[in-house]
Amino acid sequence: MNKAFFLTLSLAIATTLSAMGAGNVFKVDNPDSKLSPYTGMTRRHWIEADKYLLEGAFGHIRSLDDPMYFDRLGNVCYPKDNSRVRGATLEGMCRTLFLASPLLREDSTLTINGIRLADYYRRQLSLLVDPDSKQYVAHRGNRGPCQDLVEFGALGISLFICGDVLWEPLPKATRDSLYSMIESYADGPTIPQNWRFFNVFPMSFFKSKGYEVNDSLLVKYVRLLQGDYRGDGWYLDHPNYDFYSMWAYQLYGELWARFFGREHYPELAAQFEKNFAEMYRSYPRMFGRDGHMPMWGRSNMYRFAAAAPLAWGEGINYGWMRRIASGCLLQFLQNPDFIYADGVPTPGFYGLFDPVLQGYSCRGSVYWCAKAFLPLMLPESHPYWSDTENEGFWAGMKAGEVDNLWLPGPKMLITNYANSGAAETRAFCDYDTERRGAEKFRGSEQYNRLAYNTLFPWMADGKNGEVAMAYVVKNAKGQWEPMRRYTTTGYADGTLHRTVWLQSDKRFTMSLADKTLPDGMMRSDSVTGCATPTTLRLGHYALPERDTPIKEATISLKNGLKAYTIYNGRHSLALVPVKGWGKVEYVRTEGLHPETRFAETINATADVNGPTELKTLMLFKEGQFDRKSIEKAIKQL
Repeated sequence: MNKAFFLTLSLAIATTLSAMGAGNVFKVDNPDSKLSPYTGMTRRHWIEADKYLLEGAFGHIRSLDDPMYFDRLGNVCYPKDNSRVRGATLEGMCRTLFLASPLLREDSTLTINGIRLADYYRRQLSLLVDPDSKQYVAHRGNRGPCQDLVEFGALGISLFICGDVLWEPLPKATRDSLYSMIESYADGPTIPQNWRFFNVFPMSFFKSKGYEVNDSLLVKYVRLLQGDYRGDGWYLDHPNYDFYSMWAYQLYGELWARFFGREHYPELAAQFEKNFAEMYRSYPRMFGRDGHMPMWGRSNMYRFAAAAPLAWGEGINYGWMRRIASGCLLQFLQNPDFIYADGVPTPGFYGLFDPVLQGYSCRGSVYWCAKAFLPLMLPESHPYWSDTENEGFWAGMKAGEVDNLWLPGPKMLITNYANSGAAETRAFCDYDTERRGAEKFRGSEQYNRLAYNTLFPWMADGKNGEVAMAYVVKNAKGQWEPMRRYTTTGYADGTLHRTVWLQSDKRFTMSLADKTLPDGMMRSDSVTGCATPTTLRLGHYALPERDTPIKEATISLKNGLKAYTIYNGRHSLALVPVKGWGKVEYVRTEGLHPETRFAETINATADVNGPTELKTLMLFKEGQFDRKSIEKAIKQL
């Protein structure tokens, strides 16, 4: 290749990638306002969105041998050196295949950016067992659970979907080599949580193709997975509840039943399907009226994968499920920070945001979000695609109504607010971050917030005590330590009751009571144990600073109370210190919020030296608060 041609090609690639990112968001062309009056999205638009994401990924591919590898961004993701590049490549290939598999099932000739997808993925499968290839994966040997196992689990799902296109045309020798290598991982150790599915799916696929697998281990892992069910539609992904309960346990369990279990293990398949049906009582209500998801739990870079299980039920409100899924998809695809300049989604929530990431993720990890496209396996005539969009539960709510759904199994409270269309989740967090080998993110902002709201993604804690929707305490080292060791003690009369203690000092304890109101909550909390004098802070939600500076206002109320409010042009927050607080301040932060560089919250501070009552009214709404609206909220207490 001559130098001039190479330069021209390089410039063309750079131009294409630049056009894909940097604010070039997905557009819903010719929206269907009759079938989808809220989002305009039909099955055709979902296919276009799928191809939109594939075009970004395949903008990095020039030949069938090219690895699906994307350059690292930020300071958290791997690979931080060359030692894990091969692993990141495997992630990129297997996870983008989630995007491609339902499309290939429908059109085996599909071409993206000049690459025929079926040819590319078949070639990549062959390279996995070619010792001379950079993509080569050796047999497991004595390795324990590893990232390769995860990707082979994903590959097993995709092969169930489009195996006729990818698996069957491979030479028998290649298929046998892939079976031998992948089965060495599947028939091996795993992690006692959702990872067991990554053993189950490859074994199930190979068994369906007549290969010998470890049946007893397959059944054992399925039974252990089902043993993680805690009722009310939720599995415990040890040690937390989070979206893995849905995009892993519920989705994988239902797909396994459909692909394999009903034929081979009908009783086990029936149990997965029974648990799956129970999900619909609670899970759809975790999304806002607009379909937006809360920023909650680890692996938030998977984003709209949260909507992946919604399509697969029987006799459900399909129009509402699609409205949620499409709203959730557009929450990100229409955000200008979602796609980076290289055409690949950023590692973060909206744009690049290190505080939301974990070290087990790479750039290609983001394509776990592609599970949301698996309902494209369903034909256009299926009611998930053919029923008219509707607002489901939300349509029956009246102005000023707040509805709480208490789930005793996972001890979770889901709240829906008619006025704002927000959904709010209060969930379990009790993790020892000081034990040996602790994964500290499990006790971080991902889980330790007092509540998670679809309108207000969490802000990371600052070193100077900046905090949003959580308590932080000045510990013995002089550091601001967030509360994270919660016990949920019950729910009654619209109030959730919890206790919490400080990780670094068990002598510091609090009781918490959250009473939900039409536009927020009343917190009636108490310090119940305090061995030495200290300071604690409570933060409201945080607002991103958009086109203009955030407006701050202090409003004098009856009974000598004051309301501290902030407004960012869209939403307002109001904090009223009712009892026990010494100081309230507006806190402007930089680099701590997932939506914008600058954000602002309201923090209340108290110096404590023993039992102390702390009562706080925390409100939120679209538009600005005034004295009348805040005093109305106080009357509702």
